[in-house]
Amino acid sequence: MGTMSENTFETIEQRVSYGVGRQLGDQLRNNPFKEFDVTAVQAGLADALANAASQVSDEDLNEAFSIVSKKLQEQEQAAAKVKAAEGEAFLAENAKRDEVTVLESGLQYEVITSGDGEKPTAQSTVRTHYHGTFINGDVFDSSYDRGQPAEFPVGGVIAGWTEALQLMTEGSKWRLYVPYNLAYGERGSQGAIPPYSALVFDVELLAIVS
Repeated sequence: MGTMSENTFETIEQRVSYGVGRQLGDQLRNNPFKEFDVTAVQAGLADALANAASQVSDEDLNEAFSIVSKKLQEQEQAAAKVKAAEGEAFLAENAKRDEVTVLESGLQYEVITSGDGEKPTAQSTVRTHYHGTFINGDVFDSSYDRGQPAEFPVGGVIAGWTEALQLMTEGSKWRLYVPYNLAYGERGSQGAIPPYSALVFDVELLAIVS
């Protein structure tokens, strides 16, 4: 069987139809449930478009969705436990290093550069450069990469940052090791930060703006 040529779908209607199918396929591929039966998907789509009776009863559909939903929840919980354990192990090992200070909250930091300016308060607004990674070193956010410092209120960021910034002086650069409960917690953040993620930040306090 040969590969499809670019002219397989020659009419505008066919190409739009194919495009709709691609979009639907992209959504399904990114769904947490990965075990789609393509033939069954096609049958459901065809029946819906034809306004035909469902080939599966509502009772069977509800039961199937309930079973799969429970299975996905169990998988998510298992993954979250692994993530939390990885973070705890990393922080426990990191705390053994002489250059690392461990605060009562569980926040860890090491001083890269000491500044000689003032310390901000919880009410201050600060200008910083920062570089954020997961404990495996993968970068998730960096003002350095954007080439633009970030300004924000000290009291309006994750708890680990709020605590650390009030200990830093202008001109300082610290590396923060932040437990998940002082970062984005059990929920994570908008898909960018998974639940239960311990995070590492290089934070440079450039100035206290106000």
